[in-house]
Amino acid sequence: MVRRHELTNAQWDRIAPLLPETGTPGGRWADHRTVVNGVLYRTRTGIPWRDLPERYGSWQTVYERHRRWSADGTWTKILRALQAGADSTAPDADGSWAVNVDSTTCRAHQHAAGARHAPPRPPRKGGGTRVDAEGRETLGRSRGGLTSKVHLLADGRCRPLVWLTSPGQRGDSPMFIPLIQALKVARTGPGRPRTRPDRIRGDKAYSSRANRRRRGRAGGRPPAFDRAQYRQRNTVERCIGKLKQHRAVATRYDKRDYIFNGTLATAAIVIWLRDLIKEPSDTA
Repeated sequence: MVRRHELTNAQWDRIAPLLPETGTPGGRWADHRTVVNGVLYRTRTGIPWRDLPERYGSWQTVYERHRRWSADGTWTKILRALQAGADSTAPDADGSWAVNVDSTTCRAHQHAAGARHAPPRPPRKGGGTRVDAEGRETLGRSRGGLTSKVHLLADGRCRPLVWLTSPGQRGDSPMFIPLIQALKVARTGPGRPRTRPDRIRGDKAYSSRANRRRRGRAGGRPPAFDRAQYRQRNTVERCIGKLKQHRAVATRYDKRDYIFNGTLATAAIVIWLRDLIKEPSDTA
């Protein structure tokens, strides 16, 4: 029986080949499906790791697997595999590929503060964390208090493509270029990942001169305003709504930025699985 917030058989079959092998030199890992379901349950409910239901086994095992896969890129690998060919599955009416940009602030719980200044221990096979120079572990203070900001690109079907995290007080415009540079959508066939959409929709926060296309001495071409196109920008806001249905995203509990990014990735994986695999029995 599939419980709420757990993967269906079809969803599990989609991601199972993308997970590391269960055999290790020191023995065998606990069943991947049980652990993954435990991670997804925590992402959706936002409960402390110690309060995970006993059906998921040892909470230390579930947390450690999530920490390791957040650091070594396993969650990112799964997400990128699900995104393959996304530029052709959500085209505009004219056949072009458009993406939508926006940001959202995630209130940080008091449990997210207090990380040690020393770098966290990396997994055995490498990995690490990215510490923001202006806000360690991408935590900052805004009007809402201790917050992190998620800068997001979404496609026309409200699916997250790529995101970057920053301290909560960081502006949107300076993060636009790094966000676009991080966009890489794999192709279903041969060829390099696609990195340049045909159109980008955003609000006035992204219309600064630094983000304009260079056009000689004028310093850049002003962004155009198209009323019909602007109405479609709501897809990124709806994508943010889907992400924040996961309480561990709406409120940040993770002390380390790389683990919080792993939590975002697990929420994004669920969104993509539900879009790719339509099942009437989905109870989430």
